[in-house]
Amino acid sequence: MPISFHRIGIIGKFGDPGISATLAELSVFLHGRGHPVLMDSQSAELLGNGNIKGLHIERLPEHCDLIIAVGGDGTFLAAARVAADFEIPVIGVNLGRLGFLVDISPEQLTSRLEQILDGHYKTERRCMLQAAIIRDGKMIHRQTAVNEVVVHRWVTPSMIEIVTSINGVYLNTQRSDGLIVATPTGSTAYSLSAGGPILHPTLNALVLVPLNPHTLSNRPIVIDDNVEIEIGFSQTKQINALVTCDHLEIPDVLIGDKIVIRKTDKAIKILHPEDHDFFHILRSKLNWSRG
Repeated sequence: MPISFHRIGIIGKFGDPGISATLAELSVFLHGRGHPVLMDSQSAELLGNGNIKGLHIERLPEHCDLIIAVGGDGTFLAAARVAADFEIPVIGVNLGRLGFLVDISPEQLTSRLEQILDGHYKTERRCMLQAAIIRDGKMIHRQTAVNEVVVHRWVTPSMIEIVTSINGVYLNTQRSDGLIVATPTGSTAYSLSAGGPILHPTLNALVLVPLNPHTLSNRPIVIDDNVEIEIGFSQTKQINALVTCDHLEIPDVLIGDKIVIRKTDKAIKILHPEDHDFFHILRSKLNWSRG
């Protein structure tokens, strides 16, 4: 049964004045339908409309029934992270380039939103990951990711030696530039660039993709998403590594640290138009089937 949405939150692409026309069109359309509109504080300042309340991005989901992300996939990821804790659904408007997550174009903005707000939409749930850095038995940092958690070599010309375990069972040791742990959502992002497979969004799976492994037999592996992944280092010489959760950096990860990755309890809820087709998006964005 479709859910009706009253209060609408808008999160715009950070630092991009070019989105102001789309923000204005969107706010006029929503007000015309009788929806109270809130924006993240920077988008509200950019729009300069005194009738629209601006809130810090992390406070926005507390006051909304639905969030519209206006920008590219990066904007959508930021919106999804803050919306997930409140189980608020997110719609993506694509002002970027590829846009695997933001599937409404500015040209179709009002017609597509009208369909969704009238109850004609598909709901899709996407899992998120949580990465915790464990040092001397204590968690010193924790971050969530929609796309991927990546362990990189950092400030060193040498490869790093990564030891990976799944649910406490040893998987392998690899010398490489790093390791990507990607969700199905992230399988079309950095993981794809590194040679990983594309996972359908409905799969309950994760993919582990080595970055430039020294041994070519180290290949991507797909695993169940209901596992705990532990990553450590086998070097004896002190090195620094960098862990990123989507574009958020956790620097100064030390040789004795453990990185523990698991799926979060709450998922992202994405609303799509009724004719949303994942395979059509792949053909369009990746230029498949063109002569």
